[in-house]
Amino acid sequence: MDKFDALILDSLQQNARLTADALSQRVGLSPDACRKRLARLRDSDVIESEIAVLRPSAVGRGLILIVEVTLHTERLADIDRFKRRMKQSPEVMQCYYVTGNADFILILSVRDMADYEDFTRRHFFAEENVMRFRTSAVMDRVKVGFSMPVSKTD
Repeated sequence: MDKFDALILDSLQQNARLTADALSQRVGLSPDACRKRLARLRDSDVIESEIAVLRPSAVGRGLILIVEVTLHTERLADIDRFKRRMKQSPEVMQCYYVTGNADFILILSVRDMADYEDFTRRHFFAEENVMRFRTSAVMDRVKVGFSMPVSKTD
């Protein structure tokens, strides 16, 4: 990755809808060169996904929760089963397998507390390997996104 790739990635993290012409003006390369670099960055999985960040309340998901989940056992099959269930659950926005006091950190979007209770019944209480979970409700979305600093590697 050179400085041009880094500039392209920085620009796309702010606005994934930028055209090759707009990228060209920002990074100082031709539109065709930007298209080729962008294709390479996508093909090599440097760019994993291009997403839209939605306002939760606008789509009826006004309650965001951060949940720490601890499993009874951490056998590979148990971990993989929990990961699969979280990937399949539409309420789970993000799921991280972590070190520390919990085994997983989840970011959930739900309509309300009744919706969350239904989620806990299906995924925590019905799952015998979940030892405990601790929930924090988000009061204010101070910063939302997936942007990360990008620097050239050569």
